[in-house]
Amino acid sequence: MKDAVDRRMGRAPSDRALLPPRPQDRDLPLDAHLHTDLSPDSDVPIDVYAALAVERGIAELAITDHVDFEPGAPAYDFVDFATRERVVREAAERWADRVAIRFGCELTYERRHEAVIREHLLGHRYDFTIGSVHIGVESSFTKGRAEAHVSSGTFHEVVAPYFAEVEAAARSGLFDTLGHLDVVKRYTHPWLTPADFADAPDVYEPVLRALVESGTGLEVNTSGLRQGPRETYPAPWVVARFRELGGALVTAGSDAHWVESFGYGLGDGYRVAADAGFGTLAFRRGGTDRVAVQIPVGAGREEIPSQR
Repeated sequence: MKDAVDRRMGRAPSDRALLPPRPQDRDLPLDAHLHTDLSPDSDVPIDVYAALAVERGIAELAITDHVDFEPGAPAYDFVDFATRERVVREAAERWADRVAIRFGCELTYERRHEAVIREHLLGHRYDFTIGSVHIGVESSFTKGRAEAHVSSGTFHEVVAPYFAEVEAAARSGLFDTLGHLDVVKRYTHPWLTPADFADAPDVYEPVLRALVESGTGLEVNTSGLRQGPRETYPAPWVVARFRELGGALVTAGSDAHWVESFGYGLGDGYRVAADAGFGTLAFRRGGTDRVAVQIPVGAGREEIPSQR
């Protein structure tokens, strides 16, 4: 199923054998971004993640399966809300004495659907929400189109529409956190490199300021460490700039879609946050108030490569 969705979205099917080797992260308090077989691009039962979390000492998980609002998009009507909530909350009960499991979602943000997204969130109770801009089936960044698109203009001309949509998501104030801010790096690689993005801090600045002004968190998404860019989404220097601008809310998640990527690079994500000056992750367990999840002491000791 996952490879079929990847092909539909114009991406190369996932090759798990290409995951860069790295030690498994252990004894961390939270992975706040996980996809199960309730997403069309994952094949992992929730209990598999729970068992891995117990084995590795990951104390809390946010199950954040996809929710799309564009008719025909892979997660538009893949699984209904009631089923997703029931499966996750029943798993939370089964594993309650070993690992905490929260019912979240990753909502695909598109400005033309903002009113529908707002209505959905008003009518459906989640513990934790991620809002993300994804590369849709008609996007110029899909496989087979990306190279020509990147060659069609300057850096700013190529990426400006994507970052404008991300800024709108940040400014909407709809979500607990903004997911994988610059995941567009995945689709422009190798024609645009992380260094190219680092040379254009002006495309990030409006997004970061919008996050601060709306009180939305910034996710340190570690999936980029196993993908072409080989750095977090966003890069460490962006997280540091967010902090400089007054950003107070940061989360970290592996964005796993299959077993092998569970928790992948999560410790690096914690270190990126710690090195930027954050002592806690901002999380929500339902209700109106965020909770502070302590970043383990020493999380910032290892050097994380950055283009700046």
